[in-house]
Amino acid sequence: MTKAAKKQDPKLTEQLYEMIRTPVITEKATMNSQYNQITFRVPLCADKATIKDAVEAVFKVKVTKVNTSTQLGKTKVFKGRKAFRSDSKKAIVTLAEGQQIDVATGA
Repeated sequence: MTKAAKKQDPKLTEQLYEMIRTPVITEKATMNSQYNQITFRVPLCADKATIKDAVEAVFKVKVTKVNTSTQLGKTKVFKGRKAFRSDSKKAIVTLAEGQQIDVATGA
């Protein structure tokens, strides 16, 4: 491969960064770290292959498996007013043996 072929398209890199919005820091997500799993919030349109590519490119780790879960929004009442929570999606990413991501520092 030539150097031009190895260089990634800047627009493609920007799209990969948009695929990983935030890490989920909850008790359950933290306990999954013992199984080499990290949980991220992702856009509703994200698919497993894109999430895998994004995590591998951004954090430079090897991903073995991606599980996704969509949580549908619901109506809540606050001080007599109805509001609707948005739909959300999270991805549980399983890393290869020996790989690690520190979500506190992003390394």
